[in-house]
Amino acid sequence: MDKLVIEGGIPLQGEITISGAKNAALPILCAALLAETPLKLSAVAKLKDVGTTITLLEHMGVQASRSEDRVVLDASHIHTQEAPYEMVKTMRASILVLGPLLARFGHARVSLPGGCAIGSRPVDLHIKGLQAMGAEIHIEHGYIEARASKLKGARYFMDMVTVTGTENLMMAACLAEGTTVLENAAKEPEVVDLADCLIKMGARIEGAGTDIITIHGVERLHGCDHQVVCDRIEAGTYMVAAAMTGGCVKLNNARADLLDAVIEKLRDAGVTVESDATSITVKSNGKLKAVNIRTAPHPAFPTDMQAQMMALNTIADGVAKVTETIFENRFMHVQEMQRLGAQIEVEGNTAIVRGVPKLEGATVMATDLRASASLVLAALVASGETIIERIYHLDRGYENLEEKLTALGAKVKRTS
Repeated sequence: MDKLVIEGGIPLQGEITISGAKNAALPILCAALLAETPLKLSAVAKLKDVGTTITLLEHMGVQASRSEDRVVLDASHIHTQEAPYEMVKTMRASILVLGPLLARFGHARVSLPGGCAIGSRPVDLHIKGLQAMGAEIHIEHGYIEARASKLKGARYFMDMVTVTGTENLMMAACLAEGTTVLENAAKEPEVVDLADCLIKMGARIEGAGTDIITIHGVERLHGCDHQVVCDRIEAGTYMVAAAMTGGCVKLNNARADLLDAVIEKLRDAGVTVESDATSITVKSNGKLKAVNIRTAPHPAFPTDMQAQMMALNTIADGVAKVTETIFENRFMHVQEMQRLGAQIEVEGNTAIVRGVPKLEGATVMATDLRASASLVLAALVASGETIIERIYHLDRGYENLEEKLTALGAKVKRTS
């Protein structure tokens, strides 16, 4: 199993290019199931989750071809509407095939998903939304069995904000008969990017990026050309890396307007952040002030940046409170950070972080995707050598991580 070996203490300098967003690519790949002609995508990052999704689509009969960051998907000859457990168990986003399959073919059999161990992300909101649109759904032997001769437009209020739930129902509604209104919808940039792609495919969608999305059903959708939006979480992670190491890093293909909450917190910590339409530059002298963090749905501070900002607080001057409101089990990186010398106490859904003068290298273990990233950040500033085990989590969400860090001057190598 691969490990990362990182020698800390080097300020990051230079520039890198941010990849397309994993959390936008996955639903857009699934949207190919709605189209009767090929969907052509660019800026698709080479990630484990992307590869898993493409393999799942190919299992259903989608013809897929890939070259560099481009993917072409042809779903004109689907031969099964089943997503089996063996292909779904590693990735919760697999549930995103449910809405498109049901809307286009009237039937879907999708295994209940697995994925990161960061807490429960129930699929009941997906199921209730599809039932509101007329679907008959049963859960049998670990599978969601869904049927509908024709989905009907409906008004559906989601009890809690759910990104994948919003995406699944929005895709299903594109081919439903009549108008669907999704209330308390997720407002994340990745939801907007999916809507933009669906509109290019012939869908009629209004309000993406607000908490009320209206979809007027159409008879059919076609393929299109679409570039996946840049990955704001990857960008945010490298911004924190520059801040913690006292470096100066320019991120190309990055949008500051997608990272307002993160940029605000970095500036509060004493970091200089400058941007234009397509890039963000972060400058830091390494002298950081502790900042309180509270995660919440977009446009508030993203849960996917919580662990990274906690890493920053471990070496900042003062005491910070980090409160996690989205996932109940997202502090699993704390124990590993403590092995590096961090002073962190967890009280319920809040972590109290007391900054220390320095972290010290040790062997640590990654527990989930963003926890892995936080350990990399801590290792970049720890004295001596840090070994991070179980980095397959990183490969699910960060394209060419060690290459990009090496380009910025870090001493990082992957070993088996």
